[in-house]
Amino acid sequence: MIVAVQPLAGFDKVLHYAVPEPLRPGIQAGTLVRVPLLRRATLGLVLEADAVPDVPVEKLKPIAGVLHEYPALTADLLELARWMAGYYAARMEGVLEAMIPAAVRGGARLKQEKLLEVARVLTPDEHAQLVRKAPKQAKLYDFLRQQFRPVKKSLVLSRLGASAAIANGLLKAGLIREEARTVERVAYADDWAQGEAVAGRAPTLNAEQAAAVDSLRASLARRKFAVHLLQGVTGSGKTEVYLRAVEEVLAAGGSAIYLVPEVALTPQTVARLRGRFEAAGHRTVVWHSHLGEGERLDGWTALASGRARVVVGARSAVFAPVRDLRLIVVDEEHEPAYKQDETPRYHGRDTAVVRAKLAGAVCLLGSATPSLESFANVQAGKYRLERLTRRVDDKRMPDIQVVDMRIEVTRSRGLVTLSRLLVDHMHQRFARKEQIILFINRRGYSSSMQCRKCGHVEECPHCSVAMTYHRADETLKCHLCGHQRGAPVACPACAAPDIRWRGLGTQRVEEAVRRVLPRARLERMDTDTMAKKHRFRQILADFRAGKIDILVGTQMIGKGLDFPNVTLVGLVDADLSMHVPDFRANERTFQLLVQVAGRAGRGDRAGEVVVQTFTPQSDAIQFGKRSDYDGFAAQELKVRTQFGYPPARHLVHHIFRGPNPEKIRFYAEHWAKKVEAALGQEVEMRGPAPAPIKKVKDEYRFQLWYFTHRTAKVVAELVRLQKDFAWPDDVVQVLDVDPMSLV
Repeated sequence: MIVAVQPLAGFDKVLHYAVPEPLRPGIQAGTLVRVPLLRRATLGLVLEADAVPDVPVEKLKPIAGVLHEYPALTADLLELARWMAGYYAARMEGVLEAMIPAAVRGGARLKQEKLLEVARVLTPDEHAQLVRKAPKQAKLYDFLRQQFRPVKKSLVLSRLGASAAIANGLLKAGLIREEARTVERVAYADDWAQGEAVAGRAPTLNAEQAAAVDSLRASLARRKFAVHLLQGVTGSGKTEVYLRAVEEVLAAGGSAIYLVPEVALTPQTVARLRGRFEAAGHRTVVWHSHLGEGERLDGWTALASGRARVVVGARSAVFAPVRDLRLIVVDEEHEPAYKQDETPRYHGRDTAVVRAKLAGAVCLLGSATPSLESFANVQAGKYRLERLTRRVDDKRMPDIQVVDMRIEVTRSRGLVTLSRLLVDHMHQRFARKEQIILFINRRGYSSSMQCRKCGHVEECPHCSVAMTYHRADETLKCHLCGHQRGAPVACPACAAPDIRWRGLGTQRVEEAVRRVLPRARLERMDTDTMAKKHRFRQILADFRAGKIDILVGTQMIGKGLDFPNVTLVGLVDADLSMHVPDFRANERTFQLLVQVAGRAGRGDRAGEVVVQTFTPQSDAIQFGKRSDYDGFAAQELKVRTQFGYPPARHLVHHIFRGPNPEKIRFYAEHWAKKVEAALGQEVEMRGPAPAPIKKVKDEYRFQLWYFTHRTAKVVAELVRLQKDFAWPDDVVQVLDVDPMSLV
């Protein structure tokens, strides 16, 4: 038996190996194996069994071993890996490493625990003799004799204050026996899970939900590939539609993948899935990068073996090795978090659609504010649209009030963090013991420090961005490279003492809230405060339990979370996402406003939203105020089509970076001429030009944009041209297909 293997050792070439007779039963495409490579053993993945070698058979080396009894990748995942390598211009090895967790590639082992139980019942005389000669052994023996099942060895010895030698004496005498058992480490089955648990009883569907479920049921019954886009206003019960679709799949014996954009949303979703399905004997596995190695390995094993048929997690959960995949749910499908910003730069939503196609499954995309790419696919007839236009139980949508911050600044004659209207509403809601969420998509105290006398702004020495001021520890930090230093007390340029913070951040909002509501229980959620494992779960559990009055946070609290007692949401600075050099800026602002507003009024009490902006007249703000998705989409798609931006055409973003800006520019210009000669009819090129952020981590950056209708062909040709181009060692260039960020 000959197999084709992709080594996972920086050796991006398929090699052939012979399979020894004893190992053949466990070998198939997708199996992880140990193979000899040069003078060492390395890990590899079998891409093809019964392959035709490219060298004489007698020269083939044998594989050294098999890692797991189950394939690491199913047949559809292998096909998906090949598609990703081609479409996203990624090395096959890098794609496979993204798909297979490090824990599965050998970084973790199954956990074993030892159990003790009585092996032989002593006669009264034998027992009396044991008590007389070895009272400590007798004490351990008597304890085990009273148990109805084997008990954990470490727990028994700790409880009785006994040593391992005492147990060994009983084992040697044959009075007790010891067995090893594999212990499964289940993610989110800890103390926090109690606070996250939800009732498993299914609510009654309204007419719109029932229609959506019927449509999905029909697609699932056909057992053919289909994509449904579920557009539902916030609080309309989209999650219940997802759960009903998963129920259909489980009842038919299939498996389902449920994707969420942020790890912070996972606990709530896991609680809902487990509350609904575990009573029926269906396990839910959690899958994301914040889990421990042991939890990831055990979760993967449960899915690969078929013991679990539901997995929920962030974008990498799309690679879960589930058996008989029939449904992939992509919740909040519009979220940029689904896009990987490191190689391979895949998009979780688009990859989910392709995997569903390869598996003949249904892909269900859901959002209150679908991406324009998905909406365009509905208009083109590729996706089927399901709509939920009202909240469950006919709850009112929140009232959205827009505050013109230009007027607030004029009144106060200076920078204003919280407007009068927002402060008044906060006092009212706090007095009623209702909860408040304040959102600003920038961590830190302020965006920068600037001298009022000479205008000097403190910038990162390694990146072309202003450093963010963090007042808690009086430091300036760069959020791109991590560089930090103490905040100056005088201007480094002119020595004036008038250097001050400029702009807003979560820390400054927190401080402003403490001034206006000093008795309120307040927590801040951003990257700085969430470094500790499970910290976000603790805060969300406390907020749900009413132990926190006000939650201040960044994008991690801006979508998906459901807290019935939240009646006021404040969007502190709606302009942050609008004034960036990105054609999606208006779309992001509209989505942010609608999603953040949707956190209010989800319980029995009406909700209010206060939006603070310096550009209240903008289309994104005005359409968002009315939650008019159709109006916004129609206008924005018209603009995109006029200028040829996605979804009218696909975009490939080419970044060149290195320590010498002139050298980068030189090679980027020569490369552009080569592409123009080879692909002039297939692409419209823009650039090369300096990237919006010109320098990151001491590397200067230039960019090229390729607009095309034929992505696969263009990417394949770009990869071919790259191989023939003489790139210097200090020039790094990266292709990003369908980018979500252009800065």
